[in-house]
Amino acid sequence: MEQSGLLYVMAGAVVVAAVALIAQAILLIGIYQANRKMREQMASLSAKAEPALESARKLLDESRRNLAEISGKTAEVLDLSRQQLHRLDEVLRDAATRSRAQMERIELVLDDVISRFQDTVTLVENGIVRPIRHLNGLAAGVRAAFAALAGPKTTVAQASHDDEMFI
Repeated sequence: MEQSGLLYVMAGAVVVAAVALIAQAILLIGIYQANRKMREQMASLSAKAEPALESARKLLDESRRNLAEISGKTAEVLDLSRQQLHRLDEVLRDAATRSRAQMERIELVLDDVISRFQDTVTLVENGIVRPIRHLNGLAAGVRAAFAALAGPKTTVAQASHDDEMFI
């Protein structure tokens, strides 16, 4: 290639490089302006977000304090509940012991009443009912004797008629 052609090629390359450098400069200026707008937006956003973050921090601190207070009160309630359950258990245990003792006493009293009732029944049987039976038997014997001495009340015809009805 000749020197003049080479000069044209080099001049073209320099022009292309210059155009590329100008394009890069324009792009860098655009990036700088976009960065500056973004920084302004971030500054206004952070100015708005700062109070919200501060109130969130206060709310979080207050919630922590309230949670600590609530957990302390819950622990107290649980302790009181345990104490009350322990007392209730003691009362129920005492009531069960007393009721067992009372049931044993009732059983002894009932056994005594039943044995006395049986003694009374035996006494009445031996003292009143047995002599009455003996007297009743004696009276029946006396009646039978008088009936035998008085003679037969039924006739032979009536006796045979009664026997036929029986058969």
